[in-house]
Amino acid sequence: MERLRHAVFVAIFAFAAWLSVAHGAGYLSSIPDLPLMPGLAEIAGAGLEFDDPQGRIVEAFASGRVERAAVIAFYRATLPPLGWSALDDTRYRRGRDHLLLDFVPGSGDVTVRFLLTPR
Repeated sequence: MERLRHAVFVAIFAFAAWLSVAHGAGYLSSIPDLPLMPGLAEIAGAGLEFDDPQGRIVEAFASGRVERAAVIAFYRATLPPLGWSALDDTRYRRGRDHLLLDFVPGSGDVTVRFLLTPR
């Protein structure tokens, strides 16, 4: 029962987060068409951008007091309408691009590493 309650909470949170993105929430500065989950703040200067003959490589970081499961649910709900196909909970593909959501171990806040690479 507790597991079901948690799943319902995560689903409701993901839907509410998706609505906030649809109504003008922020995006990552280095990946302008990738929404930033409410509750996460981009860590300025922590990432990198590199243009490669096969495509662009971008690494960005965001951190906040959110649950890892909520981050996964948020991006599972918001990325498919933007053309991304889920490969699993943390990997997505759109056209020639791959997106990886990686969780950086650390103290209290959840830190997400976004890695955009060409296929």
